[in-house]
Amino acid sequence: METVSIKDKNFRLSITAEEIEKAVSEVAQRINHDLKDTNPLFICVLNGAFMFAADLMKHVDLPCEISFVKLASYEGTSSTGKIKEMIGLKEDITGRTVVVVEDIVDTGFTMQNILDSLQKKGAKSIHVCTFLQKPEALQCDICVDYVAMKIPNEFIVGYGLDYDGYGRNLKAIYTLI
Repeated sequence: METVSIKDKNFRLSITAEEIEKAVSEVAQRINHDLKDTNPLFICVLNGAFMFAADLMKHVDLPCEISFVKLASYEGTSSTGKIKEMIGLKEDITGRTVVVVEDIVDTGFTMQNILDSLQKKGAKSIHVCTFLQKPEALQCDICVDYVAMKIPNEFIVGYGLDYDGYGRNLKAIYTLI
């Protein structure tokens, strides 16, 4: 589909499912190389990163574990600037290598909050892996170790990302028209 309508908004195709698959595989190969012999704990940030995390894990071929946290900071098409923890981390990460798996890093405020929390919990090392990054929107001094794709500062849906809860099931990425 070249365009989709979700609720009151229209979106145009910007990243195909094939491009997504290739980018996910490539970022997984970098992780496999860089983190061999570390037994990392992947922490998927729900809801948006669930599709990326599932596909990423299919390509990660090193011993690892995965867990989930749920945070919220968006209402409609913009960030509220306030991060609310809905589901917290249950695993002990003291001395562990941790990989935070996120759908998108834009302002960086949510990721900064996550990184601060994980550092306080005693992680040995923390790596950030995001499906998408909006470099123009970044407002925090954070290190994003693994970026599958960089995109312009536009509102998007698909492949786990939503508009008011809708559009997560789209196989491709669509940009607001």
